[in-house]
Parts: sequence; C-alpha cells; structure tokens
Amino acid sequence: MTLLELAPTRETEPLLGPERRYLAQLLAQHAPHDGRFDLAFPRTYAIRESKPHQRSLPALYQPSICLVAQGAKQLVLGDQTYNYDTEHVLIVAVDLPVAAQITQASAAEPYLCFKLEFDPQRVAELALKVYSQGVPAPTQLRAISTERTNRQLVQAASRLLDLLSQPDEVELLAPLVIDEMIIRLLRSPFGGRLAQIGQTTSRVTPVAQAIGWLRRHFAQPLRVEELATLANMSVSAFHLHFKAVTALSPIQFQKTLRLHEARRLLVATALEIGSISQQVGYASLSQFSREYRRYFGCSPTEDLARLRRSSA
Repeated sequence: MTLLELAPTRETEPLLGPERRYLAQLLAQHAPHDGRFDLAFPRTYAIRESKPHQRSLPALYQPSICLVAQGAKQLVLGDQTYNYDTEHVLIVAVDLPVAAQITQASAAEPYLCFKLEFDPQRVAELALKVYSQGVPAPTQLRAISTERTNRQLVQAASRLLDLLSQPDEVELLAPLVIDEMIIRLLRSPFGGRLAQIGQTTSRVTPVAQAIGWLRRHFAQPLRVEELATLANMSVSAFHLHFKAVTALSPIQFQKTLRLHEARRLLVATALEIGSISQQVGYASLSQFSREYRRYFGCSPTEDLARLRRSSA
C-alpha cells in the first residue's frame, strides 16, 4: 500500500475522523471568517468558505498541495475535472489557470483547507534524497492530480498549525514538518511528477519556464516558435510537452490567462469593457466578448451584473 493510499472508503472515517476534526478545529482558529489567511510560516495558508459557489471562478494555482479538513472543492482544467475533499488531496506541480468551485460548505460546517505552496528548489533537493539513484522519468506529465490523503499528511499539517502558537519553535521545527510532507508526497503515486519541479533535466522544467513567460507577457502576441526556442525544443515537441503538462495548448493557456485577468479587472476596477479587452491583449472587442461568453457562459456585462447581485 503506497503512502497516499487508504484502506477501503468505509474505513476512512474511523481511521481519519479524529485527526481530520482536529485539523479542522485548528484551521477554523486561523481562518475566523471566509477568505484565505497567510499563516506565520511562508507559503502556508488557511482557507475558509461558508457556502458553496453557485458557479466556478477563475483562479491561478501555483505549485502546491491543498489538504481539505472539511467540505469539498472542484477544479476544471481544459476538459478535465478534479474533485478534492476530506479523502483526496490536490497536488499541483506548475502554475495552472483553472476554474474553481466550492461544492460542499455551510455556515455550520464551512469548507476548511490547508494550503502549502512548494519551494521548487527545496522540492528538487528533497527529490534527490528520496530518489538517491536518480529521479525517475514520470509515466505521465500532467502537472495536477488528486490522490488519496492519509493520516500522516493530516497529522503533519496539524503539527505545523500547532507550531504557529509557539513562536520560539516555529522557525526551527516548521521547515522539518514541511519537508516531511514533501517527502511523503514524493513517495506517493504522484511523486515522479512532483520530483520534476526544479530539475534542470526535467521535461517539465522547460514547460514551467514557458508558463512563466506567458504569465509575464500574456497580453503580447504569442509566437509559439519563440516559446519553443525558450524551451530548447522543436515546435512540435514543445506543443506536445506543453499540452501533456497543462492539458492546454500554448494558445489556449494564453487565452485563459487573458480572460482570468479580464474578469479580475472587471470586478476590481471601474475600467470600461473596451479598455479591459485592450489591456489584456485583444485588438477586437467583439472577439473578446465572444471568447469571454464562451469561457464564462455569459457576456462581460452580464457577468458583472451577476457578480454584483451575488455580492449584494
């Protein structure tokens, strides 16, 4: 049985019930109301939502693990759907634009999640220790997965949260607990893919570099040939690897980034829709509106009105 496998589902609650409830209690203390809260140790967060989302929302997930203590959430990437909850942990190995939706939450039992964003350099260092004979080539490259959670991961997250109330110990011990969590993930079924983070010879690293370029320059015209050169690949090999890792073509990835940023600007600023479309890289307002409707299911104007109604 692998480190992230559990006994049959019917035994899950007796095995993990007390540990999960304790983690939920700690997360509720660090997230007293809805939102994402930075914890005292870098790259760690407590997340709380007290009601399910009526529709999915755009989000950019960085390399991370999301460990749910209560409730459930769904991500959509391309044509793939990923559900994670109290029995399944989400692992992400590169920056990915997704549509996210809380599917199980209430005021009495809010969605509570511990999130750890990975330090790529540290993951690479630990991967070399876990795989002392060399990091194995992954059987698949998709940089996102849900796996069965287990007692060790839940307990490690709880120990990390407990340490936050002990300022004299957190700086010394928290890195050790985080290392433990990363090591357990590296030894899980997803470990071969997670181990690609930060490896200079990895097939994932060139794609991650291209993603970084797209994030910084998403509003600029895209030339796949230039991205392939940046990744030191032929155009055909780059396109194949990029889609294998992200589930999207480079053009689809750029379009998703543009539309996510457009929606953020729509909600957070008073800019007109024409100005927003130009700011995120569209030369044609009609094309922008068409692609916005196709992606979000409504026009920018309708979406803004709906968002304002839901927040009223």
